[in-house]
Amino acid sequence: EMDEIPKPYYSLPVVPDALKELPDRIAESLIGKTFLITGGTGFLGKVLIEKILRRCPKVKRIYLLMRPKRGKDSKQRVEDLFASAIFNVIKKMHGNNVLDKIHVIPGDCSQTNLGISEEDRTLLAEEVEIVYHCAATIRFDEPLKKAVILNTRGTRSMLELAKGFSKLILFCYISTAYCHLDKKVLEEKAYSSPVDPHKIIKSCELMEEELVDKVSEKILKGFPNSYAFTKNLSETLVNEAVQEGMPCMILRPSVVIPTWLEPLPGWMDNINGPTGLLIGAGKGVIRTMYCDNNGYADFIPVDICVNAILLATWNYIGLQDRTRIICNLTSSSEWQVTWQEIIDIGKDIITSDVPLNNAVWYPGGSMKRSKFIHHICVILFHMIPAYLLDAIIFLSGNKPVLLRVQDRINKGFEVFEYYANNQWIFKNEHLLYMRPILNPHEKILYKIDGDGMDIRKYFSDCILAARTYILKETPDTIPQARRHMRMLYWLDIITRIAFYTFVLWFFVSWSSSMKNFAISVYKFLHHMLILLFSVPYSDLISSSDAIKDTL
Repeated sequence: EMDEIPKPYYSLPVVPDALKELPDRIAESLIGKTFLITGGTGFLGKVLIEKILRRCPKVKRIYLLMRPKRGKDSKQRVEDLFASAIFNVIKKMHGNNVLDKIHVIPGDCSQTNLGISEEDRTLLAEEVEIVYHCAATIRFDEPLKKAVILNTRGTRSMLELAKGFSKLILFCYISTAYCHLDKKVLEEKAYSSPVDPHKIIKSCELMEEELVDKVSEKILKGFPNSYAFTKNLSETLVNEAVQEGMPCMILRPSVVIPTWLEPLPGWMDNINGPTGLLIGAGKGVIRTMYCDNNGYADFIPVDICVNAILLATWNYIGLQDRTRIICNLTSSSEWQVTWQEIIDIGKDIITSDVPLNNAVWYPGGSMKRSKFIHHICVILFHMIPAYLLDAIIFLSGNKPVLLRVQDRINKGFEVFEYYANNQWIFKNEHLLYMRPILNPHEKILYKIDGDGMDIRKYFSDCILAARTYILKETPDTIPQARRHMRMLYWLDIITRIAFYTFVLWFFVSWSSSMKNFAISVYKFLHHMLILLFSVPYSDLISSSDAIKDTL
């Protein structure tokens, strides 16, 4: 129930009475509409569904393409989805009847023809008007074949399905701002792919995964991972559909991060992105990063991203604007937060306001500009402590976990380092264009700017929400976590003093030994020189000639 949500989390836009008489044209454009949403169980998908139902409960129906689960019918799948805390607000506002708007279509984007039955395909063809294709594997280390099948072939299958929808008015493909990485300035326009997506799909269908893995490095040339590559190919497929006259849009969010304002500030259902880094650092298991501390990534809170998706939809179907069909949903043109700022703010929050339970060490460490030094620090401050603590855990009769955690962190670093040490400029004129055409009421309900963003409060909300919803650490444990953090602080201080004392002792001992060694070498050389110059010159010449004769 909503009453169980900690009070600081619950938040909805406050509209002054004087503005409530103004229309909400975005919600009005969605009245009576029928949607098909893929990826509805994902992070972005959940927030999108919640916003549609909360702002426009008069939509006719939302079909969700969901993988079948053995032993669970469609109703149970919907109930599982709506058990997420993000939906507590709309259940309180509109009651559980709002769930009746949701209908599950069993299917899978990785299956041929999406695994949808003929009966369901007919149903969708007769009813669906708006498609949001959000489904994708977001694992950056996903094997290439699996990523192509799900991300690229899945998009082609969705386009083929939607072409048969008699009432289709918009197919909205959710891409990423990071799929044209060779463009240091990303414009809001179509770009060609380096290879034919249809040929790549065909090759991956015919080849075994092991063989695809062997040639993946050559295929991915110019791309850091399979995610960026397959999203790039998918955009080409959508652009082909546009050329054929299909009503399509491509929306490119940057790094989607937890909610900023609504309905639960800081909410997320995963620990990807900067919040994951802060949690890892807050638990004391991340102490070094290979990163340009003055660099920045482009972040967009998921609620702002969803607002932008709905505004782009309204601009297309309500205002009939066909000139802005590719939009970069980005923020760095207006405000930027460096990696150093994120780490500094996060450390301050975690060590004082919102500490995490069971931290293994006091948060610390730094970012490194040298990859070599970073790897040395990984060994010293990540791997060696993990081995030692896992040994203690094993000897106490429990299952070791820290080495597995560090393995996951290292894999995450491999992805993170590419983006953290490169910089791109994202143009977002289309999003900026939409702001002045909104009335004051709509600007509050569908906020798409960074005005009022308090970075410290935002990350404090994120950590508090992660603590509650991801780590399942209730707010009443914060005082105990603070005591634990203070203990770790003094333990860290004592350990540092002991370490530096040992280093000093070692160097003093070493320098003393080196001094004695140097004196011995000096005495030896001095003795040899005396011996050398005490030998007559004629004897030296004779010895030299003898050596030559020997050689």
